Amino acid sequence: MSDNNAVAQAVPADVDDATNKMAIRALIPLLITFILGTLCLQGFNLVFQQVGADVGAPAQASLITAFPSIVLGIVCFIYGSLGDFVSLKKLVVVGLVTLLVGSIFGFVANYLFEPNLWTVIIARVLQTAGEQVAGSAYLVVATKYLKNSLKVIFFGLFTAGYQLSASIGVFAAGLLSSIAWQFLFLIPAVTIVFLPLLLKNLPDQNGNGEKVDGLGFAIFGVATMFLTLFFSYMNWWLLLVAAVLFIGFGVYITKAKNPFITPAFFKNTRWLMAISLIAVFYFVNYCISPIFNAIGRDLYGMETSTVSTYLVWAFICAAVFGTTSGLIVGKIGTQAAVITAACLMMCGFLGAAIFINAGFLALTLCACLFYAGVGLLYSPVVSTVLGTLPTEESGRGVGMNDLVMNVTASIGISIIGGLIGATSLQSGSIVGATGAAAGYSNLLLICGAVILLGLIVYLVFRKKIYAAK
Repeated sequence: MSDNNAVAQAVPADVDDATNKMAIRALIPLLITFILGTLCLQGFNLVFQQVGADVGAPAQASLITAFPSIVLGIVCFIYGSLGDFVSLKKLVVVGLVTLLVGSIFGFVANYLFEPNLWTVIIARVLQTAGEQVAGSAYLVVATKYLKNSLKVIFFGLFTAGYQLSASIGVFAAGLLSSIAWQFLFLIPAVTIVFLPLLLKNLPDQNGNGEKVDGLGFAIFGVATMFLTLFFSYMNWWLLLVAAVLFIGFGVYITKAKNPFITPAFFKNTRWLMAISLIAVFYFVNYCISPIFNAIGRDLYGMETSTVSTYLVWAFICAAVFGTTSGLIVGKIGTQAAVITAACLMMCGFLGAAIFINAGFLALTLCACLFYAGVGLLYSPVVSTVLGTLPTEESGRGVGMNDLVMNVTASIGISIIGGLIGATSLQSGSIVGATGAAAGYSNLLLICGAVILLGLIVYLVFRKKIYAAK
């Protein structure tokens, strides 16, 4: 049995034409909203060290990325999971209003008044919590209300939109870093104009009509927050609190009358194996921009604005491969697409480590390899994971995908970001680099090893993942 046929067995029967058309009309503004929100996110990922210096807190600069990433992971899970229970229209209203409030607050508080670390973080948290409603609603609509033949294509468009927004975000951040980074806050504010169109085309169904398990969401969300904070601060009490909460959550779902997620969900071994791929592959997803920004500054004497003009081409490569990923998967199959994507990502890191002193153009070509793999990876991996779940759990599947994808990435940026410029990595490198170049080369090799681990996990588990139910 081919891998594509195995996935097909897990998807539901096709929806009717009217529902399919409604979904497409809703997906376009959702995608644009997601693109503008992600543009802001990627922009701050590039310049967070400069922002930290400007607000007088350079040592805490990583929190500007880490805290919104934590919130992103939590709201991804909540928004996606709520798609099984409540109206997507209500979620969209709450999300877009929150995004608007965060955008205006961030600009006013940090441009018209003295910039402050916590006003930046609060604004970014509000923006992140608001913009992700578009991403989660997009995936829920694509999973539940699109024809099966269009799902892989729209998953591909989703990652293409993400990478396109990342490319524009990097370019915009580089430009605005020399003017005023505060203007980054205003970019996603315009998405409020899409609210009437989305309310008209989003489905009216309120999920399954069950009461929302607020306590379950709260326990799981807070546990996830403490786990991610542990990797930011490395205080063991944070890990202990997270462990206690996760254990409590496990006990809760076995006793609660209508938990939002049941123990049976976590006993799905095919899903557990598939979701582990996301946990590993996306660990270094946020790392290229800050690493290359630091390399440009420390090794080549480049300004952030100059670095961004190079990196933008890598994100464009990701957008191209994301757009064509549906066609590529159709030609070579899901398994071959995942393997190819992982090899491209790994070669990108390895090449950058080897050619660390060969010039920034050579490094940019390596970044293009990495992001081509990122663009290709999303569609086959997400369709693989969702293919292990029944239709009635698709919203929770989307939520868990996003949770793992963003929390593991936030943990990755906290760990890797803390190692940027670390003298402990500068003693030497197997590629022959010395000093600061050796440190960055070793950091890139570590990132490449993470992708290699993901590829090994996939090769070991793939037969079981694609096995018929």
